[in-house]
Amino acid sequence: MVTPTGELPVSADPSTGAPSSRPAVPDAGPQGLLPPQLAAVDDPRQIAPADARELTRVLLRRLAALDEGTREYSYVRATLVEMNLSLVRFAIRRFHTHREPQEDLLQVGAVGLIKAIDRFDPGLGVEFTTFAVPTVLGEIRRHFRDTTWAVHVPRRLQELRITLARAQEDLAQELDRAPTVAELADRLGLSPEEVIEGMTAANAHTAGSLDTGTDDDDRPGPLGERLGEDDRDLALVEDLVALKPLVAALPERERRILSMRFCEDLTQSQIGERLGLSQMHVSRLLSRTLRRLREGLEDS
Repeated sequence: MVTPTGELPVSADPSTGAPSSRPAVPDAGPQGLLPPQLAAVDDPRQIAPADARELTRVLLRRLAALDEGTREYSYVRATLVEMNLSLVRFAIRRFHTHREPQEDLLQVGAVGLIKAIDRFDPGLGVEFTTFAVPTVLGEIRRHFRDTTWAVHVPRRLQELRITLARAQEDLAQELDRAPTVAELADRLGLSPEEVIEGMTAANAHTAGSLDTGTDDDDRPGPLGERLGEDDRDLALVEDLVALKPLVAALPERERRILSMRFCEDLTQSQIGERLGLSQMHVSRLLSRTLRRLREGLEDS
């Protein structure tokens, strides 16, 4: 029999007849632990919020009286979770602007709800919702902080991004326009460099794919095909412009050797035959000339 306060009745020790300190578990199985108004409900999630609050108080007291790990404990705990999922749905409404699927947030929030049920002490006289909602919100925020960033950034910058977002929203309402970096820095007491760092970190929260198509009719195709890259020919042009006066200052024979080696692609032996020199002599002249040009480029 259930007492008016929802406490479990105290059973007698069969050996001594003295009252036992352990609560008696009804013989009807785990469902016997539920209040009569809840035992007849097929889905605890359909209970009205006012009734759910009252039944939650009763079940939390019963959960505290049961041994953790028992079948009865698990049954009451699961009933509490199902009955209070509306708290999780209420909490995730605050994150409707995020791209994270609502089903994922519901699962993360349910983890926070379970932690709140396990940590709650009904003897403190505090409403369960007062304790549970911050716990669920904290679990969701931890999920965003630890798992949803495309690029890992320090926690300081993650928190700064949130602070900047709030300040931007407040200043935009006050000024009727987007705030500047200086205005954000003045509002938050930060340097402009710190504000820029926080705004840059916000870009790391999500990442686009280079395989994503573009809406440009002139150049359709993946975004990766439109990204620029270093043009090595431009660096070659700079080197040629810098070499031109250095080559012009070389003696006639050295200029001819360079032309035959790098323009006509002749071997050192072929160059020696044209100039009447040995291959070894051509090699020494070519090495000396290239070293002179290299030193000239470094000096310039």
